[in-house]
Amino acid sequence: MNIGIWLRRSALRHPSRPALFLGRRQVADYAGFDGAAAALAGWLVARGVRPGDRVAMFLTNCPDYLITLYAVWYAGAVAVPINARLHGREAAFILADSGATLCFCSGAQMDELRGAETGCDLIDVSAPGFAAACAHPAPAEPVARGADDLAWLFYTSGTTGRPKGVMITHGMLVAMSLSYPLDVDVPGASDAAIYAAPLSHGAGIYNMIHVRVGARHVCPESGGFDPAEVFDLAGFFGNAHMFAAPTMVKRMTDAARATGATGRGLRTVVYGGGPMYMADIEAATACFGPVFAQIYGQGECPMGISALTRDEVADRESPDWRARLAGVGRAQSAVEVAIHDPEGIPQPPGTAGEIVVRGAVVMPGYWRNPQATASALADGWLRTGDIGVLDARGYLTLQDRSKDMIITGGSNVYPREVEEVLLTHPQVSEVSVVGRPHAEWGEEIVAFVVGEASAQDLDALCLAAIARYKRPRTYRFVPALPKNNYGKVLKTELRAALAAPDGAA
Repeated sequence: MNIGIWLRRSALRHPSRPALFLGRRQVADYAGFDGAAAALAGWLVARGVRPGDRVAMFLTNCPDYLITLYAVWYAGAVAVPINARLHGREAAFILADSGATLCFCSGAQMDELRGAETGCDLIDVSAPGFAAACAHPAPAEPVARGADDLAWLFYTSGTTGRPKGVMITHGMLVAMSLSYPLDVDVPGASDAAIYAAPLSHGAGIYNMIHVRVGARHVCPESGGFDPAEVFDLAGFFGNAHMFAAPTMVKRMTDAARATGATGRGLRTVVYGGGPMYMADIEAATACFGPVFAQIYGQGECPMGISALTRDEVADRESPDWRARLAGVGRAQSAVEVAIHDPEGIPQPPGTAGEIVVRGAVVMPGYWRNPQATASALADGWLRTGDIGVLDARGYLTLQDRSKDMIITGGSNVYPREVEEVLLTHPQVSEVSVVGRPHAEWGEEIVAFVVGEASAQDLDALCLAAIARYKRPRTYRFVPALPKNNYGKVLKTELRAALAAPDGAA
């Protein structure tokens, strides 16, 4: 089934129901949303886009994002959403690797790609031609697609530093969406989904749930996240839903405490995408009330591994509430979750090991990367790379990340990617990048450098090659990196040095 048909069904049932908003201003009702998506799909088909072709979106959050996404699906094509914060070179790699034929861009993102070798046509959604495309003669029905047909290519960085395209099928999106009201929260037509987190990631993956029930979709005028703007929109629309990274939740709490805001109108805040500190979720619940639910997922199993309901997050009466709140809930309905040892042998409750998952929300593999697919999928199980424990009641607690990924501000950063950029400097001989806990961002990036380059030169090098949020916030210049007998850098020692009272390396 083409998941885009959910929009068509909502438009047929409730054509005049408000659908798309930019700030407080309504942009389209459901009939207009569906009509623009269908017309744009007709324009794509007229340009030669065929079922299975990849069409990218390098856009900030805006109503046109959702129109474009459904147009791609209506045409039977595969959406390739790209984080709007990425550097032009990073976006160009994704365009080339996916084989995208077209890329819809916002103005700033269009500038990022100018002069880059993208291999595809760039379409500026702010230009008059886009409005004309949304008035093109439309096909009668969305193109039929099967459950195993690709719907979304989600690019996530790998430990090699090269982004990998997670293949997300229509069936995966349907299974994830149908699990949501069973395991996370029950959406309704009166909801207003506020997209303050990037639509290219978890916030966008949740749009289908709200399209299916005919809810409202609200893009902040800022195009991003600002606590005061979120509070204003939630108060104006009421029954507000949003997906937020833990750092966003903390910033909302801090802002509410500073201004006296109550979060009036917030109904549900689903948090995930990084570690949530106990003190932060306790403070947020005390500030806003029982509006929080937690999910644990990966791009390879989008939003779909486990969940902790709003009642469980708000519970302070159960004897084990602290342990439960420190975890990530129980397996969602469409998957199985287990703990395996390094040989793939299932472990009993209470034993730490690698978290593995299988089921209808798990990817079939990585785009054109059989080696990475074989490494991630073993005997039908997705190896998450995360270390955790399942208790006797099925509650999952994350203990550590077996990979060295850094999560800063809700965004994933793989050290190898940053290290490879820094090593291009002629006066850098060795480098190792680690994360350090940060009160606001979750983690900040620290680079240990062996060489004579200056911090200013290295910062400029990063800004020219990778997204701003990926650059180190601190450079530590050291005579040598600690290594084991096999020559592997001991990042545990680097993290321990940062945690020492004097921060000495």
